[in-house]
Amino acid sequence: MSLIEVMVAVLVMAIGLLGIAAMQTVALRNSQGSLERSQAVISAYAALEAMRANRDAALAGGYNTGDFICTGPGTGSLAAADITAWINGWRTALGLTAADNASGCGNIACNAATGICEIGLRWDESHATDAAAGKKVAGSTTRTFRTKVQL
Repeated sequence: MSLIEVMVAVLVMAIGLLGIAAMQTVALRNSQGSLERSQAVISAYAALEAMRANRDAALAGGYNTGDFICTGPGTGSLAAADITAWINGWRTALGLTAADNASGCGNIACNAATGICEIGLRWDESHATDAAAGKKVAGSTTRTFRTKVQL
């Protein structure tokens, strides 16, 4: 083998390894997105179970948040404490801090007449950013998960 053949072989191998690294990066990003969607489902069901345990307050509107909230209302009542624990748990599952106020939000809207509650969660796929360049990469968006349930 000549030196040129060895260099071509090394070049082909290097390009192949870069391709493998790029595929691994995409797989990791997609895996993180899947984890966040799973956490959204778990968090929505946690809120649902809290409302089922306090059904009268839920149907009376005690759990209704109006728009999306990113911090809980405090602990003035059992419903307020449940909402605060729910939002804090959701934000913790996403790995958010108090400074990340625009992401990791939720809302609840219950209709007393029908007994149907809608639970919504919103988060930013911040793992889909190029932090070094300070910009979002193609495909990164704010995600929203909604579910309607009968109490």
